[in-house]
Amino acid sequence: MPADSVDLILEQWHRTRPELDASGLAVMSRIVLLAKHFQHIDKGLLKRVGLTLWAYEVLVALRRQGPPYRLSPTELRRLAVLSSGAMTNRLDRLEERGLVKRSADPNDRRGVLITLLPRGRELADQAIAERLAQIERVLKPLNRRERAATAESLKKLLLELG
Repeated sequence: MPADSVDLILEQWHRTRPELDASGLAVMSRIVLLAKHFQHIDKGLLKRVGLTLWAYEVLVALRRQGPPYRLSPTELRRLAVLSSGAMTNRLDRLEERGLVKRSADPNDRRGVLITLLPRGRELADQAIAERLAQIERVLKPLNRRERAATAESLKKLLLELG
C-alpha cells in the first residue's frame, strides 16, 4: 500500500525522536483527516439539496421517528446535538422555510412539539439517499468485513470517551 501524509509524519517523528511511541498518531491523525474530508463531502452534498449540516441533522432526526414525525424540542436537541439557544434559532429558520411546524403538546400545557412537514420530509429523504450513495462511494475500498471491524473499533473508542 502506498504511503500517505500520516506515514510521512510518523517517519519524521521516528527519525527525530526515536524514543517516542507515536503509533497512536497513525490512528488519530487519520481519523482527523478523514473527518475533515467527510465534512467537506457532506457540506457540498447538502448544499446541492439546499440544506446546511445543522438543518439536515434536525430534519433527519424527525424523519427517523416515523409517523407522525414529531418530537419535543428537548428530544430533538438531544438527537441533533444542539444547544437550546441554537435549536430555537434554527427551528425558527426551518419553520420559515415551511419544513417544520411548532404546535402545542396536547399532553403538556407548556410543551411544544416540532413536526416535520411534507416538504421537510422530501428534503430529508433526498438528502439521506444522496448521503448514503456518497458513503458507498467513499467506503468502496473496504469490504463488508473491514467496514464492520472499522465500525466496531470506532464504536469502542467512542464508548470509552463517553
